[in-house]
Amino acid sequence: VQLQASGGGLVQAENSLRLSCAASGRAFRSYTMGWFRQAPGKEREFVAAIRRTSDSTYYADFVKGRFTISRDNAKNTVYLRMNSLKPEDTAVYYCAAGSGVILSSLRESTSYYYWGQGTEVTVSS
Repeated sequence: VQLQASGGGLVQAENSLRLSCAASGRAFRSYTMGWFRQAPGKEREFVAAIRRTSDSTYYADFVKGRFTISRDNAKNTVYLRMNSLKPEDTAVYYCAAGSGVILSSLRESTSYYYWGQGTEVTVSS
């Protein structure tokens, strides 16, 4: 599967952005989808994930209540709605797809096979 992330940009703090990740291939609905981010000089970190049927979502503590992950299997797309953005949210955001991802490994980047190219988000204070 190929993933194409979009929607990043430059925003002021407290504003919102919605990232999209479009996937190719019919198998999209079978994958657990995740969003990760990597800030300059830092390691890539988990942001959010959603199971195949959208019945379960998972978030990093630092985005709970501010970010929402969702998916539209008919459109082969996963979204990340980001509200109340903070300067520390500045990073390149990556979407990823994984199959057979177990709960204990959901937040590990190694659980995901396919990665998009990333979309840059810059939040100014």
